[in-house]
Amino acid sequence: MSNKTGAIFLDRDGVINENSEDHIKSWDEFQFIPHAISTIRELTETGLPIFVVTNQGAVNRGIMTVDDLNDIHTRMLEAITEGGGKITKVYYCPHTSDEKCNCRKPEPGMLLQAAQEYNIDLSKSFMVGDAWTDMAAGREAGTHNILLLTGRGRWNVAPSWDRLGVDLSAACDVADAAFIIQERLSGRPVITTDRLKSAFHMGLRLQDAWVF
Repeated sequence: MSNKTGAIFLDRDGVINENSEDHIKSWDEFQFIPHAISTIRELTETGLPIFVVTNQGAVNRGIMTVDDLNDIHTRMLEAITEGGGKITKVYYCPHTSDEKCNCRKPEPGMLLQAAQEYNIDLSKSFMVGDAWTDMAAGREAGTHNILLLTGRGRWNVAPSWDRLGVDLSAACDVADAAFIIQERLSGRPVITTDRLKSAFHMGLRLQDAWVF
């Protein structure tokens, strides 16, 4: 009988914090997406370990240092902990796409490393991201994948479907993704949410579709 547990894997930029074309190079540039901290608290209450898996090629491009990145993550984790959530570990890939590593998404290396280190059953796990590369890494690792429309998500729906087919869920934001995760853990395999359907149907901005 397996003692392995599922897990929740979160991309960082565009999922936990607002994305930036110029990269997030310091804590001053880091801004949590609305409801991200409270949602991570809700996800913590599922009992599944939560990991952040993030491409940070700006390190090897010389745009920021590892110390800069570690400072951002230390402060991010402090804020999440203060909000009642828990991130088990942050995994990051410092490489550029030219380096052809096995950890930069769409490669699944960070997920596989977490699975090995923490005895994770990836088939019982979730990958939440805003880019086709997140979805590809999750599919290769064997997780259930949820594409968000925050960050780069709105521009990654078509690329995700084109590269991976429709074998993924879609959600407005990480709070919406939490609903999908909670439903699937309860045995109800939903693939999208009423908020997302409403946003598309009414042509509203994502924040206008928020249901309190």
